[in-house]
Amino acid sequence: MSLLQPFFQQCASAAFSISFPSHSFYVSVSKRTFISCCSSQSQTALVDAPVDSKIAERDEIRLGLPSKGRMAADTLDLLKDCQLSVKQVNPRQYVAQIPQLSNLEVWFQRPKDIVRKLLSGDLDLGIVGLDTVSEYGQGNEDLIIVHDALDYGDCRLSLAIPKYGIFENINSLRELAEMPQWTVEKPLRVATGFTYLGPKFMKEHGLKHVIFSTADGALEAAPAMGIADAILDLVSSGTTLRENNLKEIEGGVVLESQAVLVASRKALIQRKGALDTTHEILERFEAHLRALGQFTVTANMRGGSAEEVAERVLTQPSLAGLQGPTVCPVFCKRDGKVTADYYAIVICVPKKALYKSVQQLRAIGGSGVLISPLTYIFDEETPRWRELLSKLGI
Repeated sequence: MSLLQPFFQQCASAAFSISFPSHSFYVSVSKRTFISCCSSQSQTALVDAPVDSKIAERDEIRLGLPSKGRMAADTLDLLKDCQLSVKQVNPRQYVAQIPQLSNLEVWFQRPKDIVRKLLSGDLDLGIVGLDTVSEYGQGNEDLIIVHDALDYGDCRLSLAIPKYGIFENINSLRELAEMPQWTVEKPLRVATGFTYLGPKFMKEHGLKHVIFSTADGALEAAPAMGIADAILDLVSSGTTLRENNLKEIEGGVVLESQAVLVASRKALIQRKGALDTTHEILERFEAHLRALGQFTVTANMRGGSAEEVAERVLTQPSLAGLQGPTVCPVFCKRDGKVTADYYAIVICVPKKALYKSVQQLRAIGGSGVLISPLTYIFDEETPRWRELLSKLGI
């Protein structure tokens, strides 16, 4: 280990820690980095650079956002949809503002750096993929997932093997583990960028003879080039795997991932205004995401009373709305008198049930059906907020 110490001191930002009971690890450095695990009674840990747990003395609350790629664009779109548009004076600047949140600074960073800076106290909140939080956070208790499903960035971290050769009839992780080819002298070679989650997953699933390597470029080429037997990488549709004659296997999904809102526990507790700002962001996200794919349906229906009309509407389960239909009189003037022969019905309907709901309204006498998309649904305090307060011990 002493021979490798200078290397890790120079490359602290790329260091990682691995510590499994009853296992030892060695690392060799060349064009690719290798991590090998094999049974042993000794234990060696490569420890990441120490993290400063002190909350920096500053008044601003800092939100880290991805700086490039699809995740960056989708994150800005989500914030805009929640009336939290990011104002960036110069697209080359790394800092920006959200006018609706006066005490908040936005910092554009690489996703992995967002996680690292949450741990160091340089950021208070961040939006990244769950896979990034899991890989670079490594289970650190200071990281709290505030919202675990922002509805974009969907992917999975999955093990993939070739469709041909010795793997042709291997279709599950159990079958892969039972292959006699893998020994101490000739371990299963896995190419991945997930040097924490990969070894952890393999150990938990009983694969003893495995070596991990990080390779430049597309991992999908590694098996065909002969530098790996399998890959562990993020998969969305699976098209790239199929085009490179690779296949996912049963039990080989390490993690299902999408964009999440993550926070520093210390910042939420210690930094003035951080918890209130988080509450507002969470409420806006929840209201917007709950409204996605929902429509307001309004129709008129003749009836003798609001109760009679409601009774007819509630015979159709898909017309119940969020908590029940809203029924109110529609007033008109007839023979000099104000009367209510019709009642307006207002319900909330998901997109997939929209046409069916219109048909059912017509069937019970509804007419003049109006449909409009919903932007927000603000309800009582969200379960995620209550869960967050519970995690903080508040």
